[in-house]
This record gives sequence, structure tokens and C-alpha cells, in this order.
Amino acid sequence: MGTDGTKLEMLFISSGKRGKGLGKRLVLYGMEHDSVREVGVNEQNPQARGFYEHMGFYVYKRTETDEQGNPYPILYMKLD
Repeated sequence: MGTDGTKLEMLFISSGKRGKGLGKRLVLYGMEHDSVREVGVNEQNPQARGFYEHMGFYVYKRTETDEQGNPYPILYMKLD
């Protein structure tokens, strides 16, 4: 997990560890200790979108390209 201010920049959980609550614990830690309130998710990753929606995030913006200009739509999500 990596954060930048209130934005969660990255969260990686190995496939064998998914579904065990580790991602949830890490995001909750980031929310508590780093005031995480935002995340960008590749639109082509519905599992990630569902995870963050389950954590209370919602999509507030969509772009056609990623931050490097590549053709990967990004969904920007935040908490209220």
C-alpha cells in the first residue's frame, strides 16, 4: 500500500491472500493514519471497483486515459 496525502496510490494483495480481509485492514489503516479519502481505479478492473465500493467509495470522475496518457480509463473514487 502506498499513499500520497489523502490519496491511496497503490494497494497490491497477492492472489492467494485475497478474500481474507487483508485489503480491508490496509485501507482502514490508511483511512485512520493517513486520512485516505480518494483512490483511482482502472475501469478494466471491476474487482477493484467492487472492493472500493464495498469500502464506501463512490465514483465521482472518469477519464479516458490514465495519468500517463495511455488508453486505460480511470475511475476516480472518494469517500464522503
